[in-house]
Amino acid sequence: MTRHFLNLADAGGDGLAAMLGDALDRKAARSGWPKGHADADAPLAGHVLAMVFEKNSTRTRVSFDVAMRQLGGSAITLESGTSQLGRGETIADTARVLSRMVDAIMLRTDDHAKIEELAHHATVPVINGLTDESHPCQIMADLLTLLERGKALPGLEVAWLGDGNNVLNSIIEAAGLLRFNVRVGTPRGYEPDAGYIDRARALGAMISLTNDAAEAARGADVVVTDTWVSMGQDHAHNKLAAMAPFQVDQQLMGLAKESATFLHCLPAHRGDEVTDAVIDGPQSAVWDEAENRIHAQKSVLRWVFGQL
Repeated sequence: MTRHFLNLADAGGDGLAAMLGDALDRKAARSGWPKGHADADAPLAGHVLAMVFEKNSTRTRVSFDVAMRQLGGSAITLESGTSQLGRGETIADTARVLSRMVDAIMLRTDDHAKIEELAHHATVPVINGLTDESHPCQIMADLLTLLERGKALPGLEVAWLGDGNNVLNSIIEAAGLLRFNVRVGTPRGYEPDAGYIDRARALGAMISLTNDAAEAARGADVVVTDTWVSMGQDHAHNKLAAMAPFQVDQQLMGLAKESATFLHCLPAHRGDEVTDAVIDGPQSAVWDEAENRIHAQKSVLRWVFGQL
């Protein structure tokens, strides 16, 4: 049976734990090596990943390419504007063709239904590089970063400040699978997907919602935010005004625990969702978080190929 990684629940808690353990070990084993040097065992030698982009990318594009190189494989990049997808070829036909030519497909797109359709028709693994609904690969990198910082996941108190977007949906999903808690601080009307909240709560995670930024941040182990206006959204002044009280500045960060870690998936709009003093400050782990996209996704790739 083909393994797809469209959401974190596809792997389950045990699968996520196995991937995170593998990522920690592999990252440590190649310390000091050139970035393009393959891992000693080159577990994906001869494998090819097709990376399909319908949205712009820096971290996803580079991290998946380097991940495949380090695993001994290779990657091919397709963009909607320069492929037949951009000229009306159906997702189903694209899935059938790519399945004959490559060993796995990563898609970065808008509507989550597109990646579900791709996976339905593909006979090779499909990985979610981002949709408007979820961003599971980013959360794998976030969790890896927290483990490196010595934070045990069960019982962790994570505070989210800002927009209830795809990244938050995946954080909430991870909370249910790995037994940590999320305090969601958003303006009224910008809450995350209710389905993700219900499923996480059913698994035992405490997911609290508040319209008070200070209430969400107080005593947190981790403080997370993201850009207020995502790719493809209009730059709405009303939305920016609503988000302003949720900016992560030194005062808000000071309400979290002294040992708290700050995360942001990037790119950051400095002066909007976060100040320079926080993102460049001693509690920030955003650069480790960005690098860890490589290491986390290497283990995601190994998981979809049945190696974990």
